Amino acid sequence: MSNLAVAFVEQAATRPDLRLGTVDDQVTLPDALASAAGRARTLLDAGLRSGQRVALAAPTSTDYIITWLACLLAGTPVALVNPTYPDELVERMLDPLAPDLVLGPDEIAQARLDGRADVAALPGLAVDAFAVASYMHTSGTTGLPKFCVQTHDYFRRISTAMAAALDLRSSDRLLAPLPLFHINPMGYGIITALLTGADALTVSKFSASAFWPAVVEEQITVLILHAPPVEILKRATTTDDAAGHRVRTMFYADAEFLQRFAVPAAVSGYGSTEAGGVSHLRRWSATDDIPADASRHGGPGRADIEWRVDGNGMIFVREREHAALFDGYVTAEGLNRARAADGWFDTGDLGRAEADDYLVFLERRAESIRVKGEFVPIPFVENHLAGVAGLDDHALWKRRGALVDEEVVLYAVADPLPLEQLRRKIAELPAFMRPVAIARVSGLPRDAAAGKVQRRLLAERPVLDWVELG
Repeated sequence: MSNLAVAFVEQAATRPDLRLGTVDDQVTLPDALASAAGRARTLLDAGLRSGQRVALAAPTSTDYIITWLACLLAGTPVALVNPTYPDELVERMLDPLAPDLVLGPDEIAQARLDGRADVAALPGLAVDAFAVASYMHTSGTTGLPKFCVQTHDYFRRISTAMAAALDLRSSDRLLAPLPLFHINPMGYGIITALLTGADALTVSKFSASAFWPAVVEEQITVLILHAPPVEILKRATTTDDAAGHRVRTMFYADAEFLQRFAVPAAVSGYGSTEAGGVSHLRRWSATDDIPADASRHGGPGRADIEWRVDGNGMIFVREREHAALFDGYVTAEGLNRARAADGWFDTGDLGRAEADDYLVFLERRAESIRVKGEFVPIPFVENHLAGVAGLDDHALWKRRGALVDEEVVLYAVADPLPLEQLRRKIAELPAFMRPVAIARVSGLPRDAAAGKVQRRLLAERPVLDWVELG
């Protein structure tokens, strides 16, 4: 692959009926590229030049995808920005990137109004495979979100790995119903589908009630999901809602989801925007003895990425081939490669190695809880307590102990608090995993896009009731 733009143009010739966009606003790939070419020529005629940076800050839409394609055809690296962030935060994030053009919802809505054009001779077709294609930002849980530099070849490698793990085929219809500024829906989903020749669909906004009807009506065969939507769908939808679906495989392996909704296979993985997008992958069949923590099983590592877990359980990755990882972080001083002198990147994650080449992810190091020298497996404890009736939502976090170390605290959304049931379930846990107190709150702070609990904000939540378990 010379670059993404060339690959998509070639794919349009190979499979002209390939469809992409939101489920309610689909276009063929040739039509999308023609509109993107028209938009690209308008931007270039207005003074934008190949190599200059563009930022997109808008909700997911078909016009968003066309604008993204226009940037690739124009040869302008594109930053994908969370549109729910406050303007002040976005300005601070964009300051070191210094984009030459920022396109918001109004500008992106013009994507198909510039008319159609031929892709021939557009400068994006001539850029190098190792040129910058995109900038995706970190979640910012420990500071200001930073933009990660991603090359065209970086995305080719993700696509190759993910397509193989999913057994993705050109006959598939893939749905990635999450905001496209994340590596999961954009890298694992849209780009992987387009490079493979599969239909690449998304939604303007995730909705549990609308999910299965869209999957059934659009004859979706492959899903790209993540933990929060999987949990929402398990709570809010039924097997009857999913009746008639044709999903044969999905990303994010969850044993309960596969069994309840009769999905034959799934893929678990480990990675991050920095760590190759996805550096480890494992495929599961519904007939396997899938463990409850299957989603934590990264599985075998990619051949182009070297990895290790040190004596403290910290995960490190290193490129075996150029562009296997991200190129670095954008800073005011320039590109920060974010690697040690010997090339190792500290992922900030905790894990354990099994056998010769198998990784199990445990937790973000910055979001870990350590009690008496032991790291508390947060997902395990949260899953253990999830079955308590009357517990609407919950998350585990920590506070400083009265003497030393940390203490586990359960933040619970419930009215009333099912205290006796919680006491019984907590007593079943090993001592170091047991919450010492319960804080009843009205809601949990979650990331607006991915739905992840922002644990470091839990201590700032107003507590309705404190229960010390003693």
